[in-house]
This record gives sequence, C-alpha cells and structure tokens, in this order.
Amino acid sequence: MLDTLRPLIDKHARLPVKADTLAAGQDLYAAGLTSFAAVQLMLALEEAFDIEFPERMLNRRSFATMESIAACIQELRPQALAS
Repeated sequence: MLDTLRPLIDKHARLPVKADTLAAGQDLYAAGLTSFAAVQLMLALEEAFDIEFPERMLNRRSFATMESIAACIQELRPQALAS
C-alpha cells in the first residue's frame, strides 16, 4: 500500500521532501502538508483507488500520516491493501 501511496503523495501533497524519506507514521502536516494540498491528495486518492471518502473521514486525522490514509482506504476498499 505504501508503495502506491508514496508517488501520489509526492505528486499531490506538495511536500518539501520526498515521501520515501518519511516514516509511515510520520505527521504529514508537520512535514509541510497544507489543507489545500490535503484536498488535492484526497481527490487523487479517490481517483486512484476508485473510492469516495465519506464525510466522517474528511478531517485532519484521516490524512495526517501514510498509515492513517492507508487505514481509510482499506476500510473503504479492503482489496486495495493487496495493491
């Protein structure tokens, strides 16, 4: 899952560092993720995984780390874990 997430984070999160330099549990907001970039990332994730984040997941906590993003995707589309 992280191998799929990292390129999307690199392309859409606009972080000053590459996603592969961050630990899975590292705070993406502390690494430079802005609210605007989080929305861009969310849209890219929805397209890449053919999912739609429900309102209850539209919060800072859901997108704070690669682990939290992966957990949301797994909940919405369990077969995505295999990718």
